[in-house]
Amino acid sequence: MTDPVYRTILLFDIEQYGSRDDVEQAFLRRVLYDVVDTTLLDAAVDETARLRADRGDSVMELIDTAVPVPALIKTLLTETPALLHNKNRLLATSARMRLRIVLSSGYVAVDELDGWVGSDLNHAVRLLNSDPLRDALTQRESDCVLCVSEGIYQGVVRHGPLGVRPEEFHRVTVGTKEGPTVAWVHGEPGSSTPGSPEAVAGASGPDAPALQRSDVRIYGDQYGQAGGTLHGGQHFDFTGRTRDERR
Repeated sequence: MTDPVYRTILLFDIEQYGSRDDVEQAFLRRVLYDVVDTTLLDAAVDETARLRADRGDSVMELIDTAVPVPALIKTLLTETPALLHNKNRLLATSARMRLRIVLSSGYVAVDELDGWVGSDLNHAVRLLNSDPLRDALTQRESDCVLCVSEGIYQGVVRHGPLGVRPEEFHRVTVGTKEGPTVAWVHGEPGSSTPGSPEAVAGASGPDAPALQRSDVRIYGDQYGQAGGTLHGGQHFDFTGRTRDERR
């Protein structure tokens, strides 16, 4: 296993992915890739500064710490929602994609199976699957909701960098196996408009599509075969070198 390295951790997860049929899932995955790639391009994240793992309904990105986090947060708050809106406005309500997004940071290592391991990564995934974040997306009109870890909030958000307003985030407590942990969700609690198409699409209840927890909680404490293929088939390690360069 490689030595752990510190990275910015960015996670995207599609709401109610498991309730869709195979054709819809394949379409949503293509849209998700486009949203993630465009988001990182807008945030000036070079291809050599990111590593992706594909989890079906989710994408995980490890981003080099040389990439400014304030610019990444600003992009997630502005460009990503606009991009999703432009895509969803052309689709039927039932086909729209809504995303939970988590921005965190920490140490991650790669094991002998090319999988990603680390308690900081586990923590980010637990935020992604947490009830407060799920509820926040369900209760809102917006197509996505952003959650940042306590470390990202205290280190970046609370200082109010250009384009980021700390007062727009609210504190939540997330229960984990290791005990309660603090995170920060963008937007006010319960900020949806009752009866709006977006709120109906994300609502729970007898009229909502059936969705089992097993459909979305696909993460364990460790991660098996993780993708390292990125834009044209190159594979790189945490130093930014391609596989051919390491040989």
